[in-house]
Amino acid sequence: MVEEALGRGLRLPGPARLVVAGRTDAGVHARGQVAHADVPGGAWEGHGRVLLRRLRGALPPDVRVTSARPAPAGFDARFSALARHYVYRVCDQPAGVDPLRRRDVLDHRRALDVDQLVAASAALVGEHDFAAFCRHRAGATTVRRILELSWARGPEGLVAGSVVADAFCHAMVRSLVGALLPVGDGRRPVDWPAGVLAARERIPAVAVVPARGLTLEAVTYPDPAELAVRAARTRQLRVHRSTAG
Repeated sequence: MVEEALGRGLRLPGPARLVVAGRTDAGVHARGQVAHADVPGGAWEGHGRVLLRRLRGALPPDVRVTSARPAPAGFDARFSALARHYVYRVCDQPAGVDPLRRRDVLDHRRALDVDQLVAASAALVGEHDFAAFCRHRAGATTVRRILELSWARGPEGLVAGSVVADAFCHAMVRSLVGALLPVGDGRRPVDWPAGVLAARERIPAVAVVPARGLTLEAVTYPDPAELAVRAARTRQLRVHRSTAG
């Protein structure tokens, strides 16, 4: 899509490889996804101002590019990122989820105690081996650092779980939510998710909640002067973690 939108009237050397900040599970929404693509400078200078309009015509109606600009030196959408911020939204109201929100909110049939959710989440913050909450991939580490895991009841009575980490494993957020919701509705004790974490292996009792309730809300990056250093450090950390795992 990028090369088509920028390449009208130009001969680009080939397809523009798109690098995204994070790959989401199938069915997960992304409001704040970030991506970069390397294109010739002449392509941007001649066509960058109309890129958004051209992409709007080329993309399906459920995908929109909200801004585009030349990236600072050393920027890498994936490896320069400091953190990814996800929100999982749940409706526990007796009447059920608003039909207009059925595509991005989980309908939970039991009432949730937010204080219990918060208490159970505390033990999951920090750097741990999240093997119990990840789908195993050969050669990949399951060590991650959760910077924030919080819950609040907001507008429309929805319960929102905010999860911020340097990176996530496949299905990790949905598994964490799947372990915490039974605590919030009283089916499990507060210390149960911590016990699952300590076991470091997946168990059938931890449900992977549906993808529709999860949204990638934002990706944060360091100051421009630190982008290249951050990317190099992240690559080294991934190699170290994979070797250690």
